[in-house]
Amino acid sequence: MSKPFVIAVDGPAASGKGTIASRLAAHYGLPFLDTGLLYRAVGLDVLTGGGDLGDAKAAEAAARALDAGRLSDDAALTSGDAGEAASRVAGFPGVRAALLDLQQAFARQAGGAVLDGRDIGTVIAPDAPAKLFVTATPETRARRRWLQLTGRGDPITYEAMLADIQRRDERDAGRGSAPMVQADDAVLLDTTDMDIEAAFDAARRIVEAARAKHGL
Repeated sequence: MSKPFVIAVDGPAASGKGTIASRLAAHYGLPFLDTGLLYRAVGLDVLTGGGDLGDAKAAEAAARALDAGRLSDDAALTSGDAGEAASRVAGFPGVRAALLDLQQAFARQAGGAVLDGRDIGTVIAPDAPAKLFVTATPETRARRRWLQLTGRGDPITYEAMLADIQRRDERDAGRGSAPMVQADDAVLLDTTDMDIEAAFDAARRIVEAARAKHGL
């Protein structure tokens, strides 16, 4: 029996991994999970409940009470504050443990799935036949996110966005629990000099090579 057709897409913030992953899911007709939204929802739930993002117990409680069904309907999850909150709470082992089963169950679907995040290829779906690590320079990623946020009216400077990206990179890569790292068998895709069409085409070719290798 062949492996489920799981595509794991990891990488830092604003690298293009979310757009690439969602387009791969549409292209192959697979269910898609943006795991970052789970952590964004937990962070926002802590804040809206009057809690402290540095309180591990409050964050874990929010993770265990999370209603994953609301993720696609909450526009607040794409805000800059939600991204910062997600990066804060994602470092707590209790939060990651609380969300682990949900993510792994999604990845185990019989027909396969596409997941993007920071630890998909290393922790959530280490046996995924197709793994990508999508990245770009911090300056490029900051500019992308700055254009996205200012385009919808968020008052943030490019310099502040760059500092935020660099801070999140350091936090995500340096945490003790499931740090952001490229899996040994993941293919690196640097999108610094690519538009989304070129990046998607490169990602599709990487996935096709993995499909051929595993006979999927």
